[in-house]
Amino acid sequence: MKTLEIEKVDFQESAGDYASLAKNMNSLAWHDIAAAPWKSEFPYIPKVQFQVGYSDQDILLHYSVEEEFVKGQYIRPNENVWEDSCVEFFVSFDNRETYYNVEFNVLGVGLVGYGTSIKSNRNRLSAEEILQINAYSSVRTVAGKKSWQQILQIPFHIFKANAEELQCKKAYANFYKCGDALPNPHFIAWNDIDNPTPNFHLPQYFGEVTFK
Repeated sequence: MKTLEIEKVDFQESAGDYASLAKNMNSLAWHDIAAAPWKSEFPYIPKVQFQVGYSDQDILLHYSVEEEFVKGQYIRPNENVWEDSCVEFFVSFDNRETYYNVEFNVLGVGLVGYGTSIKSNRNRLSAEEILQINAYSSVRTVAGKKSWQQILQIPFHIFKANAEELQCKKAYANFYKCGDALPNPHFIAWNDIDNPTPNFHLPQYFGEVTFK
C-alpha cells in the first residue's frame, strides 16, 4: 500500500486563474498515476501526475495530463464524466467503511458520490453542492501533442469535515485517470488494484494518506 502525506499550503484564490493558482502549489511534490491494473486489455497509458495539499477550507488537487486524445462531452453535474478525459479522487475518512468519489472531466464538470462500495448504497451530491467545487483548467496542443492541467478546490464541508479535525488523522484515498469512451480507453491508478476487470470502487485498494 502506498502512503502519502498531504501538506498544508497558503492557497490564494484571489487571482482566479489556473497559472496563478498553480504557483501557490509549487512547493508540493508531484506523484505519478501510473499503475495499469488492466494493461493487457487496455495497454494505452497516458502520462499523469498530481499534487495534493490542503488549506483551512479546502482540499487542493492539481492534475497534469498528457494524452493522445482529449475529450469533453458532458456539461452538467453528475453526467457520465468518466467517459471523457477524466481525473478522479476517491477518499475515505472512516477506515474505508464509506468513501466519496470525486470525478471531473477536462471541462471542469463534476460528479460526486458517497456511500459504501455496494452500488445500491451509494448516492450523489446535488448539482448545487458539486458546483461549490471550483475547477481551473488549462488545455494546450504543442507540436501535435495534447496536454491539460486542472486544479480542483474541494471545500471540506463537501465531506462534512474540516481541516482541524483531519490534521494528523489517517485517511485512505486513491487517485485515478480514465477515459472510458475515448478512442484509446484507459484506467490507471496511483495505488495499484488487484481485480480482473476495471473497477475503481474498491476501497480495500486505497492508499494511506495523512493530513500533516
